[in-house]
Amino acid sequence: MDLQSIKNRFGIIGNAPALNHALNTAVQVAATDLTVLTVGESGVGKEVFSQIIHSLSARKHNPFIAVNCGAIPEGTIDSELFGHEKGSFTGAVDSRKGYFETVNGGTIFMDEIGEMPLGTQARLLRVLETGEFIRVGSSKVQKTDVRVIAATNRELLEFTQKGRFREDLYYRLSTVPIRVPSLRDRKEDILLLFRKFVVDFAERYKTTPVQLDEEAKQMLLTYPWPGNVRELKNIAEQISVLSPTPQVSGREMRVFLPEKRANQFPVLAGHTPTGEFANEREILYKLFFDMKKDVTELKKMFVEILQNPSLASSAANFTKESILNDFNNMADSSAAVNSNSPLPAANSTGHANLLPNNPIHSQPVILTNDEIHQHEEIEESLNIMDKEKELIVKALKKHKGKRKDASLDLGISERTLYRKLKEYDIDE
Repeated sequence: MDLQSIKNRFGIIGNAPALNHALNTAVQVAATDLTVLTVGESGVGKEVFSQIIHSLSARKHNPFIAVNCGAIPEGTIDSELFGHEKGSFTGAVDSRKGYFETVNGGTIFMDEIGEMPLGTQARLLRVLETGEFIRVGSSKVQKTDVRVIAATNRELLEFTQKGRFREDLYYRLSTVPIRVPSLRDRKEDILLLFRKFVVDFAERYKTTPVQLDEEAKQMLLTYPWPGNVRELKNIAEQISVLSPTPQVSGREMRVFLPEKRANQFPVLAGHTPTGEFANEREILYKLFFDMKKDVTELKKMFVEILQNPSLASSAANFTKESILNDFNNMADSSAAVNSNSPLPAANSTGHANLLPNNPIHSQPVILTNDEIHQHEEIEESLNIMDKEKELIVKALKKHKGKRKDASLDLGISERTLYRKLKEYDIDE
């Protein structure tokens, strides 16, 4: 079967070299029983590749099942995959077969494999290496013949270095890796896909397909598409429904395309997204800790001067400009975290009026008990658990209680979000 026939059969649109290479790899590996690991961002269509591999293999007449490892609670995933015996845990009122038993002879597609608990990873490794598994609550070893196709939008090799994924399982899964390109890496396919989506919508609802002018087309090509093909389809359907005319201009397109939001979190010097800080949330927490440390040190210094005014003369080498710069740097960092926080008005020199006009050695700064108490309140408001709870509540409110969308926005799995809701007693 040639490549174009496969594209027609599975509804794949595009001719980008990276896409064709991924499809060719899938076709070549289909005839074997090798384990395949498909890697790509969310929304690129990784599950389609698993269906292609299964339908072109000798197992095509046997069962195929797709399992989202990130959507199964940690306490029940072993039972879901390998089954359990009656009475093996609370609620196990009867024996149950797992997926590896019911899909014997077929193919299991395991999406979000990076979210699988370490204990379950050990069980999966045994199945891949020996074809053996044991039901939860049983001591009887059973055999199965299942082909595993895994998928992830994470870099599993980095997870192995952090102890979040077994290294031996990673190399066992990635016997044949397939990297599915993101939409921004196949710009030549964007307009083809958009046209396909609007035509399908028009045929379904008996309407006229929308047309784009050159400016609107260029906007589609330059947009980064973080949601990939899934996001493009949503935008195409929105335009088909809400556009006042069949001809869409660049001005109208701006209404439908989300603004290109740059990273609003501060960038810490010497760190990259793949380094110490895995995501923006960790960078935010680091910034809170640094600010808390700075505020505590400043409070101690001023309290010491209050208790012993003679110490003020030892601070004569700190000029007004250097102190202003330190305070302004703190103010800039605070503004990066919350752009809605009001900052003091700037004076004629461009510096914010954060200090008195006189240098510290000529006019010591004295804090009152109320001001010291205010600093203590700031320290309490920087509690990391409170901030995490606040972010979770905001994400749920933003996505109207939809856990899956909220977990994606927070950069955590749906299972982790569920655990956090219980931990913080958050009422949805």
